[in-house]
Amino acid sequence: MTIELQTHARQQAMASIERYFRENMDEPIGNMQSGALLNFFLAEIGPSIYNQAVSDVQENLQARLQELDYEVGKEEFGYWTAKRAGKR
Repeated sequence: MTIELQTHARQQAMASIERYFRENMDEPIGNMQSGALLNFFLAEIGPSIYNQAVSDVQENLQARLQELDYEVGKEEFGYWTAKRAGKR
């Protein structure tokens, strides 16, 4: 699967890469080079970040589903227990 950025996000990422090179490296980087570097990052590192994000979402959803089971679940066969407690 290829990870793509929306046009605006891609432009911002490239501008950030260019600024980073301008402020931290001996030579500035041009627009074509920043685009190529961004493509490399997206292809090489992007899947790891994506997979971690998916794992985090799955873990969060699983926790929410467990909460939902507790919130909406009802005790089964509780008539006699409730009757002894005077609730029926």
